[in-house]
Amino acid sequence: MPDSPASAPASPAPASPAPAAGSSALGRLADLPVLLVAVVWGSSYLAAKGVTTADTVPAVLVLRFAVVLPVLVVVGWRRLRALSGPQWRGAGVLGLILAGIFLLETYGVVHTSATNAGLIISLTMVFTPLAESRVRGVRLPGAFMAAAGLSVLGVALLTQGAGFTAPSGGDLLMLGAAVARTVHVLAMARMDSVRGADALSLTTVQLGSAVAVFAVLVALPGAGASPWAAAADFDGGDWLGLVYLSVFCTLFAFFVQMWAVRRTSPSRVSLLLGTEPVWAAAVGIALAGDRPGWLGFAGAVLVLLGTAWGRTVADRDKGPGSAQTTRTPRRHTPETSGTPGR
Repeated sequence: MPDSPASAPASPAPASPAPAAGSSALGRLADLPVLLVAVVWGSSYLAAKGVTTADTVPAVLVLRFAVVLPVLVVVGWRRLRALSGPQWRGAGVLGLILAGIFLLETYGVVHTSATNAGLIISLTMVFTPLAESRVRGVRLPGAFMAAAGLSVLGVALLTQGAGFTAPSGGDLLMLGAAVARTVHVLAMARMDSVRGADALSLTTVQLGSAVAVFAVLVALPGAGASPWAAAADFDGGDWLGLVYLSVFCTLFAFFVQMWAVRRTSPSRVSLLLGTEPVWAAAVGIALAGDRPGWLGFAGAVLVLLGTAWGRTVADRDKGPGSAQTTRTPRRHTPETSGTPGR
């Protein structure tokens, strides 16, 4: 899913007519399901927290993606068969990184609040341009560095709750997940083997590789409950939460983005998906009863302002030939085509 046309006209094109009212209405119509994906992703932290315990993390991940994988394989079978050997291997490596991301995120959300989880992981939007600038030897503008500093300060305040204490283990795991997501985005952008690979096929192979890791983990002695034992302990609410994570946070999100990016601009889709931390905080406070205290509320505001500001600066200064580095996800945006959703 390219972010822009493959080539520009060789000579100046005639002025385009003003967009038709129907075209504008179609764009707004396409915005609604994309915004719903952001809401769904924001609520995914609370959903994962509700169905997972420290003893069932790998088991729940196996169950969650066992629902998703068969659908992706059936829908994209022809394109899967068309992948080359290097593309399979490259996607498999990305899947190993993805497995680490899901493990860090899921263990993290078990040990922290849904609000903290959603806001801390949003630091990926700041970490990725920072990491890319170091890799490419490009200096970021001062405005971006100020935005990054604002975000980091916000996380420091957010994790203190009502007073200054050491961040919880869950907060640190979510911070590690944000770093791992940055590695995943940069690896996908720099691996020649996966460039040009079909997004659906790339997603399917990555998830298959990740599920293989989860299956190995649950088979190890002392690794916690098996998928069967975890499923046996589920009540109706747990099953609803698991289906929600599988169907809405992964399948629905993936296919909505594939649909929307063909009907509107990738930048517009990315901007709407960037509202996810807002929804994560709203869901955590309204439904989970999270009470971050005044310091926490101030930190949440700073995180949202800093990541939004940093994203704007990074997008504005992104050259036409630079790698796409904004946003990841427990997320699958046009900039990270082939990255599974939450």
